[in-house]
Amino acid sequence: MKIFISGSMYFAKEMLEHKNKLEGMGHVALVPGDTHLCIKNPDLNIDLEHALSTDIQGKCFEEISKSDAILVLNYKKNDIEGYVGGNTLMEMGFANVHNKKVFLMNPIPEQVSYVDEIKAMTDQILNGDLNKIS
Repeated sequence: MKIFISGSMYFAKEMLEHKNKLEGMGHVALVPGDTHLCIKNPDLNIDLEHALSTDIQGKCFEEISKSDAILVLNYKKNDIEGYVGGNTLMEMGFANVHNKKVFLMNPIPEQVSYVDEIKAMTDQILNGDLNKIS
């Protein structure tokens, strides 16, 4: 399966770790084009000018359109377990509209205001176990 790894660029290191694990399992794994840059310069993950000048969101949509699924790395961020930010939510919606499978690494807490929308788009919650990807 060809899987695009999505999530906050705050989790860039984890994206590369999961890419290696998925490839070890026989999948093709893709990460956003600026993942390595965000590891070298963590401030890029919140730099709007960088995002706009590189059209990173558009490039992510292109990669999702070529994939079979997306894996959303939703770890703790901003004191929220299972964090899903705005860009990731858009990527999930894009994948859902294009009939791609959507895997969440962790459950979404009920206090997230858009929890129902996320649940409606999610094919499977992995509870941290990549081996559950089918």
